[in-house]
Amino acid sequence: MKRTDVVVVGAGPVGLMLAGELRLGGADVTVYDRLPAPAGESRALGFNRRAAESLDQRGLLSELGEVRWGPMGHFGGVRFDLGMLQEDHSGVLGLSQARTEEALGRRLAGLGVPVRRGHEVTGLRQTPEGVVVSFTGPGGPHEVGAGYVAGCDGAGSTVRTLAGIPTTVWEPTRGMYTAEITGVAPRPRPIGERLPGGRMVVCTPLGEGRCRIVVHDPALPARPRPGALTFAEVAAAWRRLTGESLDGARCLWLWASGNSCALAEEYRSGRVLLAGDAAHEIPPLAAWGLSAGLQDAANLGWKLAAVVRGGAPDHLLDTYHAERQPAGRQLIRDARAAAQLYLGDEAMDPVREVMGELLSHRGAAEQVAGVVSGLGVRYDLAQGGHPLLGRRMPPGHTLTLADGTRARVAELLRTGRGLLLATDPATARTARAYADRVDTWTGTWTGTWTETEDHGGPAPDAVLVRPDGYVAWT
Repeated sequence: MKRTDVVVVGAGPVGLMLAGELRLGGADVTVYDRLPAPAGESRALGFNRRAAESLDQRGLLSELGEVRWGPMGHFGGVRFDLGMLQEDHSGVLGLSQARTEEALGRRLAGLGVPVRRGHEVTGLRQTPEGVVVSFTGPGGPHEVGAGYVAGCDGAGSTVRTLAGIPTTVWEPTRGMYTAEITGVAPRPRPIGERLPGGRMVVCTPLGEGRCRIVVHDPALPARPRPGALTFAEVAAAWRRLTGESLDGARCLWLWASGNSCALAEEYRSGRVLLAGDAAHEIPPLAAWGLSAGLQDAANLGWKLAAVVRGGAPDHLLDTYHAERQPAGRQLIRDARAAAQLYLGDEAMDPVREVMGELLSHRGAAEQVAGVVSGLGVRYDLAQGGHPLLGRRMPPGHTLTLADGTRARVAELLRTGRGLLLATDPATARTARAYADRVDTWTGTWTGTWTETEDHGGPAPDAVLVRPDGYVAWT
């Protein structure tokens, strides 16, 4: 029976990101996916600021090619100006999920991580020594032994089901049709056009003659019907709501969805861990789900790699659940609120007006921007201390090193190891005992520390930054 340190189930963006983090941390990892080839669908377009920072910390942002950053934000369709904020909260817009997967796949190939496609999980058995995963693949049934299994296999996670992990479900009340088309160019409506009776249409240009259309109508089934959705149904719904014909369009893919949400009660069950949509499912709103999933991968990757290498105790993995499951619960609360604003009928108009007025004020905009951008996440690492503790280290901060060169924090994190950034050489010398797991850099901070970016704290003499970019100690 083949053995590996970690089996990752699911070759979407979250599974690919996690596998890369594990390999960077020294773990032996293999990715398995039930599909024989990448789906090519792009259910998520772009990602938020924090997800972009996480990719930048591994040098992956530049691998995506030219990307478009969004200067405007919205919460449930209520717009607000990100330009009024001191820190940049803008996210990447209109980037196909397929491009993100391609970049992550190239990274895995460079790291020597195998991706086995056409392998469907059929069984999972935990033992004191590890996990045995049963697959049906191109060569027939077979088993793989691993120290741990990471389920990144989406909202209908087989891994979650086989592990018996309980899930809280918020049932759908509204339905949507989504299609990616070419050959026809409807009028752009990138954030959505609200129509009478609680109806809405969205049209997002994607370049190269493609666009994404979304139709929401209370008449649509909240739960997708058995059988395949047809493009004729999507086109008929689009014409009914907009009066526009999609004749001549070629449909690249389509999808029926609802506004259901789900949250795994445990992100860890023994040697089984969940990440991405397998852990938290939300409606398809502004790529929040993908962005949160990439953060799951960044949080779990370095911890699981440290455990399988023997450099950390097994209970370090409990902190993955302790940090990311509350973040998932908040994600679902915020997504449900945004969906009410976004998909609700005219009865929600007064709430939208109040939200718009609130978001014209910087304090409220900062709070909501922290939700949308992912920059508002703070892990409960300790009481008191520097305001940066438990928050992400602003990756754009620059350290001028002893030789006069300058380096951004994001660039220093590309080894996938922890960082000790010190202005005092004596502190740096003390850290030599941890050279096997922490990179130490000595220098002076370039520029000023702002109240917004650094949460009111002074520039610290020393900062210990985790591999995922969050501050563990000052």
